[in-house]
Amino acid sequence: MREPSVAVRESAAEHLEERQTDWAYSKPVVVLDVLWNLAFVAVAAAVLAASLGESPAVPLRFWIAGYVLQCLLHVFCVVVEYRRRRRDARGAGAGAGAQQDDAGDGDDKISIVKHLESGNTMFSFIWWIIGFYWVSAGGLALSEDAPQLYWLSIVFLAFDVFFVVFCVALACVIGIAVCCCLPCIIAILYAVADQEGASEDDINSLSKYKFRTMGDADKLVAGIAAPVGGVMTECGTNPPVEHILSAEDAECCICLCPYEDGVELRELPCNHHFHCTCIEKWLHINATCPLCKFNIIKSNLGSEEV
Repeated sequence: MREPSVAVRESAAEHLEERQTDWAYSKPVVVLDVLWNLAFVAVAAAVLAASLGESPAVPLRFWIAGYVLQCLLHVFCVVVEYRRRRRDARGAGAGAGAQQDDAGDGDDKISIVKHLESGNTMFSFIWWIIGFYWVSAGGLALSEDAPQLYWLSIVFLAFDVFFVVFCVALACVIGIAVCCCLPCIIAILYAVADQEGASEDDINSLSKYKFRTMGDADKLVAGIAAPVGGVMTECGTNPPVEHILSAEDAECCICLCPYEDGVELRELPCNHHFHCTCIEKWLHINATCPLCKFNIIKSNLGSEEV
């Protein structure tokens, strides 16, 4: 059985990946991506036209033409995927019958686009190696024989290196944060969230407790011999509702800090409990329990219908 903290981190990583994918295909990012690649295509076309008199020792024109081809293919895949996502979002409220009719064709198109994008990514990696080899083989003579083609190739190669380093560094930072600083990830998600999680009313409807530690004298009075972490006492109830927590259960699985005497906790309908501040930030992002995926909004709707 997985430890609760591991389950929370896996849930945060999955949610972050979903957010990252949604953000990558948002309109501003797609427009920037398309314009950036089309700018590369335009610059390459202008340099190729202006460098007709240059005679490089290696086929730099052929390599630049291949680079332009991969940019255009990337633009095509991004635009098709963006339009598909917009169409799916508009059709989310359509009937089940209409969605089933288009399901087969939609899956085929998605598969084709994904294969094209994967193939283009592999092609770009191989093409970069070929370009680097040709530029290195040509040496400094290229800067004299074909200066425009040479420096354009250098710019394209350098940009690809910068982009790969940036993506790897970002992936490393996110991975370290998920493993070592989960509250940082929750704060990032909270900052970019579009309030798609639980509302303030949904969160305030959850039971609130106060935690207190149990000394040896309290254990003797209660007749408890097993290791006990403390007691959760529900706020605003008369008589007070109490839950005894074991030593292992007396910590927040989000921030990994043990419950301190007097701290306020929230308990979800699935009986999982966390620090108030930790779980409230989480629920603003995602209305499900980070441990068991229990949806508190659906739970509230079900109780209202009853």
